[in-house]
Amino acid sequence: MDRDLALELVGTIRHDGAGGVADDWGDLLRTSAWIRDRAELLAVGVEADGFAADEALRRELVALRQAVRALFAQAVRPSPPSPADAGRLMPADRALAALNAAARREPVIPQLEWADGEPPSVRLLSDGPDFRMRLVAALARAAIDFLAGPELDRLRACTAPRCVRYFVRSHGRQEWCKPSCGNRARVARHYRRRSTTAADAEPSQE
Repeated sequence: MDRDLALELVGTIRHDGAGGVADDWGDLLRTSAWIRDRAELLAVGVEADGFAADEALRRELVALRQAVRALFAQAVRPSPPSPADAGRLMPADRALAALNAAARREPVIPQLEWADGEPPSVRLLSDGPDFRMRLVAALARAAIDFLAGPELDRLRACTAPRCVRYFVRSHGRQEWCKPSCGNRARVARHYRRRSTTAADAEPSQE
């Protein structure tokens, strides 16, 4: 399972560019578009054209995201979690149980594939006919693969003002998920330094 799918799952909560938070699963239209845009990556039989999610599926996806973001928050400790979750994190034991339950929803059969001249690989064959079950379980498995994988130690919450993303650090000193967040953070630091200097320079009123 592509680890980017786990990061895209948690990234459905993001900074909206105007000081607030946008939710890519906030309504049925946005949820449907998100799934259609990732039909190939999800590989669960989604039709890219014409697919429409229903409210039951949207709620399941939101519940899964809540669990995975809680586990991401635990993974980045002692650093603070994303500010989008800081005040309402699901307890880690509940999050773990919810994630594992979502992954169990689709019975799968591992199949070893080994083409001549290629390294062996594993393909999971679904034993479940229900599309919703396949979709939620696929996202849950992507999160499990990431959380149990080698990149977990490099997971970070972006420290830029207003950003709520998690990212995998690509080098030792990386603090931000993308260059625009770095620019925003540097501007904020410069403003704070100027404000502090100006305050210190004001004459005493005593």
